[in-house]
Amino acid sequence: MKTYSAKPVEITHDWYIVDADGMRLGRLATLVANHLIGKHKPTYTPHMEGGDNVVIINAEKITVTGNKLSDKKYYRHSGYPGGLTETNLEKLLATHPTRAIEYAVKGMLPKNRLQAIRMKRLRVFVGPEHPHAPQNPQELKGNF
Repeated sequence: MKTYSAKPVEITHDWYIVDADGMRLGRLATLVANHLIGKHKPTYTPHMEGGDNVVIINAEKITVTGNKLSDKKYYRHSGYPGGLTETNLEKLLATHPTRAIEYAVKGMLPKNRLQAIRMKRLRVFVGPEHPHAPQNPQELKGNF
């Protein structure tokens, strides 16, 4: 038996849409990360970019369990001494609701050179409108 390896001409990138209204952040990120990687396809090859494009709408309506709104912290550093800034999830959702989903999905992707390519296939929108209707995205459902 030989191991199957997909060829670049065999790879197709489908379009999926996810409505994040009422979904939990971690479960949504897991579902989206698996589709960005392409693990749901029978032609999955770890070293090639075979994932799909994913559009997420209603990013501001995600939910989290427990006290994560106040306890979950996001850090960034300016590069200067004392330049560490800390933001909790509640403030991040109020100012930039798309970033919470982007950070969660990026954390679930493998840390290799395909990560940036896969993140470019993710589109997150605050409201229900998006400019990718001509691609006819299929609705993506999971166990939530």
